[in-house]
Amino acid sequence: MTEDWTTCEGGATAYRPGRRAAIGAALAGAIALWAGNRSALAQVSVTPGKRAERDILVTIFLRGGMDGLSALVPHADDDYHKARPTLSLGKPKTGGVVDLDGFYGLHPSLAPLEPWFKEGKLAGLHAIGSLDQTRSHFEAMGTMERGAARLAAEIPSGWLGRALAATDDSENRSPLRAVAFAPVMPDILRGGTTATAIDSLESLRLELPQTASSGLSAALAGLYAKGDGDVERAGRETLAVLETLKKLEIKDYKPERGAVYPTTKLGDGLKQTALLIKADIGLEAAALDRGGWDSHVAQGAYLSGHFDDVGKSLAAFAADLGPALDRVTCVVMTEFGRRVAENSGLGTDHGRGSCWFVLGGHLTGSGGGKVHAKWPSLAPSKLEDPGDLPVTTDYRDVLAEILTKRLKTDGKAIFPNAPGSWPGVV
Repeated sequence: MTEDWTTCEGGATAYRPGRRAAIGAALAGAIALWAGNRSALAQVSVTPGKRAERDILVTIFLRGGMDGLSALVPHADDDYHKARPTLSLGKPKTGGVVDLDGFYGLHPSLAPLEPWFKEGKLAGLHAIGSLDQTRSHFEAMGTMERGAARLAAEIPSGWLGRALAATDDSENRSPLRAVAFAPVMPDILRGGTTATAIDSLESLRLELPQTASSGLSAALAGLYAKGDGDVERAGRETLAVLETLKKLEIKDYKPERGAVYPTTKLGDGLKQTALLIKADIGLEAAALDRGGWDSHVAQGAYLSGHFDDVGKSLAAFAADLGPALDRVTCVVMTEFGRRVAENSGLGTDHGRGSCWFVLGGHLTGSGGGKVHAKWPSLAPSKLEDPGDLPVTTDYRDVLAEILTKRLKTDGKAIFPNAPGSWPGVV
């Protein structure tokens, strides 16, 4: 879910709304005449058909340039400690990091993710990023969301939107095929004809005025009961989904297997995503955000709370899904990392390479329980000017591999100019 995050570029995250199907808008307008101002059907592109059993992709964009060297710490690289005499986290024996493999470790606040790594259901990727050299949040995010090499303007649509459009959606015409928990459509889903942007599931309910007749819902159903036109079919499909959502009271939802979600935007978003997955109403993609990663000053204490939210939210999501995690791939990404050396404000400035995480039950036996990295070392002679961790894994290769192997979409067609060096995560 989006947050207002202030950056050194002087503004908050800006999105452009995605296109809405004219049919969906017309239907929304018709129902809104009765439903009042709280109806959110104008956000929904409705299409009739049946639901398909497919894998589900969940993306979490950490906006603001997350410091990968603090999240996935190369504690065995001595140059890491030299570059950050104040900010570096101690080696495992001092309790500074949660060791994963003798070289990399998790930030202590990400400790809830350790069991999932040990079980082979979580993988890390380091020195990952795009070819974008601007170190501008907005340009780097646009590049990554659209699946471009360097410039967002190279491609007009989002990579996930293209992936959805490339899949035959006649097998899944659910209005909730793709959901962004955001006020408006993020660039990542631009071009996805079946994408829906919502603040929460509560906003998708058909709320009737208290003075309305008890027979109004039946009247609406009767209005669209007959006819084979687009509007009639769309109306029936939408009302069916709304009827299902009536039974999915988020306030009454009880996570399973002892999962406890933080009461944060990310925690709430992942809880609602889990609810949709379990409801089995055709969700194939969910996009969430978490802002606030621009850590120029006092980074140590500042990032601890952010990592605490991410670690607890992801761990709760994985536990709550249980066996359903086997057909879910959750990708945690960020637009770029931070400078290797700490600055005078005990923070770090914009850099290049960072780290990502991939979560999924199916990772066991493949790339789970590993940190995938072509590690260049942090020796000054190995850094990219003016002192950044180089990007040695192109983010497009990771996404192309996931799309191809898990979503059965041609990832090479979605990212036609990617290097093609898939890291073997999934």
